[in-house]
Amino acid sequence: MSNETESSKSKSPASQLMDAEIEARERDLAEHEHEEDDSSGITEMNFIEHLDELRSRLIKSGIVLIVVMALCALFSDTLVNQVLIAPLKNSSDTVVLQNLVPYGQISLYLQVIFFSGFILSFPYLVHQIWQFVLPGLKQKERAATRFIISFISLSFFAGIAFGYFIFMPISLKFFARFGTPLIENNIAVQDYVSFFIGALLTTGIVFELPFISYILSKIGLLTPAFMRFYRKHAIVTLLILAAVVTPSTDIVTQLVIAIPMILLYELSIGISGYVNRKNDALASAPKVTSK
Repeated sequence: MSNETESSKSKSPASQLMDAEIEARERDLAEHEHEEDDSSGITEMNFIEHLDELRSRLIKSGIVLIVVMALCALFSDTLVNQVLIAPLKNSSDTVVLQNLVPYGQISLYLQVIFFSGFILSFPYLVHQIWQFVLPGLKQKERAATRFIISFISLSFFAGIAFGYFIFMPISLKFFARFGTPLIENNIAVQDYVSFFIGALLTTGIVFELPFISYILSKIGLLTPAFMRFYRKHAIVTLLILAAVVTPSTDIVTQLVIAIPMILLYELSIGISGYVNRKNDALASAPKVTSK
């Protein structure tokens, strides 16, 4: 006891003040971590409980999807005539859709209803997926739940809009004008629906590139330095991809497709840099062990 008193007396007032500040900071950090652990309110689940949680999320997602599909069925004629067929009719007056099988139109309407219901219920489906993986995340990662769900949904909708308003008109106009006028363009309705859905889903997934960059950066597999180093390679690859998916040989048309993908790549670099800075800050923060 006397030794501790003598050592404390031997310290200067500045040293004592610094020690007091360090102790106060350590107490604040310990209390903050304790509050985070208490505020999470999420207990670990065993394998059976995980299966029950997964079943519950799937049931809720299925119910919402069915309800939204039922609402879309009420407007099925509008969806088919004004949404599905309109881009094809606007591309050319001579293009004709043909039904080649007895059940073709029934299949057409069912596909349109399901695809429309999936797009409209996409945010809720993402929310259910995120709620399933939520217990395995840390408190600071759980705080970004709303932002991530909104970001995924907005990126997907932006991709769908890009595919519908930009990619589809360009492609369909090229297909309608290509070739000899001696051959009529009579398109099977099933082939057109497959092309329509495939194109929109592809652009919707491509626009999720920033979110993929966020996840890979969060787990430490992607860095902005890596993306900047391979920027030229990525731009060349995206230009080649735009030339492949764009039927037209016009360079302007190809740039219309390539520029948004390049901008998404640049946005992904910024997101990766932000996430890596946050990771570095957390890694360098002093860790306090509660006694």
